[in-house]
Amino acid sequence: MRRLKSRKGMIGGLCLTALALPMAVQAKSAQPKVEPLPLEQQITALLGRMSVEHKVAQLVEPDIGSITPEDMRRYRFGTILNGGNSGPGGDDKAPAPAWLALADAMYRAGTEPLPNGEPVIPPIWGIDAVHGNNNIVGATLFPHNMALGAAHDPELVRRIGAATAEEIAVIGVDWAFAPTLAVVQDTRWGRSYESFSEDPEQVAQMGVAEVEGLQGKLGAKDFLDQRHVLASIKHFFADGGTGGVDQGDTRGDLDAIIRTHASPYIPAIKAGAQTVMASFSSINGQKMHGNKAFLTDLLRTRMGFDGLLAGDWNAHGQVPGCSNTDCPQALLSGLDVFMVPNDWRGLYDSLLREVRDGTIPMSRLDEAVGRVLRVKLRYGVFEKPAPGKRALAGQWGLLGSPDHRALAREAVAKSLVLLKNDGVLPIKGSAQILVAGHAADDIAQAAGGWSITWQGGGDLTNADFPGATSIFAGIAAAANAAGGHATLSPDGSFAKRPDVAVVVFGEKPYAEFVGDRPDHALRDEEGLTLLRKLKAAGVPTVAVLLSGRPLWMNRELAAADAFVAAWLPGSEGAGISDVLIGDAKGRARKDFSGKLTFAWPSACDASGKPLFAHDFGGSYHQPMPGLPALGQTCAALQASAGNIFEIFHKRLAGGVDASIRAGTDEVQLHGFVGSGPRAALRVLGFDYSAQEDARELRWTAPAELRLTWSADQMQPFNGANSGEVVLRYTIDQAPTGPVTLSGEGGKAVDLVPTFTAFAAHGWQSAHIPLACLGGSGIRGLALASAAPLGMKIATIELRPGGQAKACTGPM
Repeated sequence: MRRLKSRKGMIGGLCLTALALPMAVQAKSAQPKVEPLPLEQQITALLGRMSVEHKVAQLVEPDIGSITPEDMRRYRFGTILNGGNSGPGGDDKAPAPAWLALADAMYRAGTEPLPNGEPVIPPIWGIDAVHGNNNIVGATLFPHNMALGAAHDPELVRRIGAATAEEIAVIGVDWAFAPTLAVVQDTRWGRSYESFSEDPEQVAQMGVAEVEGLQGKLGAKDFLDQRHVLASIKHFFADGGTGGVDQGDTRGDLDAIIRTHASPYIPAIKAGAQTVMASFSSINGQKMHGNKAFLTDLLRTRMGFDGLLAGDWNAHGQVPGCSNTDCPQALLSGLDVFMVPNDWRGLYDSLLREVRDGTIPMSRLDEAVGRVLRVKLRYGVFEKPAPGKRALAGQWGLLGSPDHRALAREAVAKSLVLLKNDGVLPIKGSAQILVAGHAADDIAQAAGGWSITWQGGGDLTNADFPGATSIFAGIAAAANAAGGHATLSPDGSFAKRPDVAVVVFGEKPYAEFVGDRPDHALRDEEGLTLLRKLKAAGVPTVAVLLSGRPLWMNRELAAADAFVAAWLPGSEGAGISDVLIGDAKGRARKDFSGKLTFAWPSACDASGKPLFAHDFGGSYHQPMPGLPALGQTCAALQASAGNIFEIFHKRLAGGVDASIRAGTDEVQLHGFVGSGPRAALRVLGFDYSAQEDARELRWTAPAELRLTWSADQMQPFNGANSGEVVLRYTIDQAPTGPVTLSGEGGKAVDLVPTFTAFAAHGWQSAHIPLACLGGSGIRGLALASAAPLGMKIATIELRPGGQAKACTGPM
């Protein structure tokens, strides 16, 4: 996609050109109404009374899935987090009261009195609340940032931030890892929907609004009060710049990179943002977590940020010479808090040793801890009661409240962008409306990633979103109110021809690297097939695209009479019907107002002139311009991806279910993580090449991991027993009991020879012939161990072909 610069050349009152010059940025530190001297005196006094051990603990941020309140009591971590797949008791669908109970337990463990008069420093908890308090069942899920950017309404974003803060405060959490200030230039990146715009000025406007919504307005009486939470502007900086991959490397002229990607941070800091999160990515080959020129010289000295700089998920471990458990370079470069979800013990020990041996100067330790204390003092953590006693704690009616849902519905309506309308819109409310496409009544698909679970979708159903409204339900209600009727028909079939059809389709949910794409083509052709089918039947059609980015839609645009970019609208699908469905006479109830904040590609590789320019968007009161001739071929779609069935690659494939069986008891896994009956087997996220893109399996007693799928997914293998299961794994110690891989029907392969031969030899690939597991028609696998065992798995694939092998011995 094209690279944009600010139209006015100014953001936050500062010249962008000057930003790239040495010492040119002199933004003042954000300060609430606290005089600097008393605040700094408090910090100095606290530092003077803290032990080195407890200072180091302020810099270590573990995940709730890897610590207990007893760990908090012993170490006194300064911060904790929950990852996208973490929840109280290992349940990412845990009810809201369980979240508050854990927040209270962690706080109370971390605030028990210490001996020798050492000060007690309360911990704070951070959560990825990127479109509402999206981890919590029943919370309001607002449209993702790309949609909010299209709404072009900073005040709307400010109100959404305030509502999100309230729903976070209800569960006793302190800190939102939001907003994302990425100025995405290549929307093949899987986090593109977290960006407001490709224009840095628009990102800056929306970022300031969300910061003020989450925290309150700097200088106001309600700034960081008990109805607000800490914001984190992220990811500093240049993620989504070039390459279109997660944890990428933005390359080019450094001045231009800073002008485009760093500039939105200046007004957000001036607006009072108290925390910044460093980026996983690199700039011109250098990892951000080890880049002192940016983390200290640019962010601290030139931008004047004096708050807390946090790392991202084990990103310090990617700095050359570092590991997850040892990285003094990151601290010396300017990082204050290490996000180290599972390896916190090793990192704590390393930091403590390096402070004592002088690798990390005491002055740098005190500086980093002082920044943590500064933010906590501004947040009022020493005055606020325990989470369970705070003003909004346990007010469950605020989660998904009518007011918040109405706000989300308003945001959905304002974010819709009309790309084509040959007169079919608005739809008469009195019409007979066919609503087609599996996404039409699927709230999880409309919500996208970061919705209850990290990747969203998967095994989530509408029941996991109580109080929410699907797109179909919204259309049906609008039609019924106007004397019409809406019929849901996922496959587009009908007995009596309808007056009009609304076809809802698009991308399946994803987050981060799972969403990276090689091009802008949508490979799921359900929507195209339905549009062509209905057009052939003479039914006028409205295409509603759900996506986390602009996509190559030339064929769908040509087949549809109207086309709407609906982005990822969240939990309030009725916002779409508010604009699409008119009154009984066909008069619009609301007009389209959304405008693109990312140019729309005319080719699937995004080359050439955009099909729709930045700021394009139609409405009912202006005639729509005709579309140019649309090229309907995409070379990438002609290339076959082969018949490999990736059962697990970064996440479970769609339609694959996972469970753990121990004895006669079985537990379903959500997001392919969790514990089985009696904790006989635990499945944990593990970082192989990216965050939690692999799995760690820990057996403590006999149990089996079961993966099942439908017969349709085995069609490429039908009639051929020459396929194979390919397991990418590593195992440190040889098994001490039987380990088997079974196919459907119980035909099993003994894996003990394989695992024994390759134990402690790093990552390996085992090739198990399908014939040894029951042939090509299997619809499931079971990996079982009869004794305690630990291993890690990166991928599980079914591949056609493969070399003929015996069913015994190492594989």
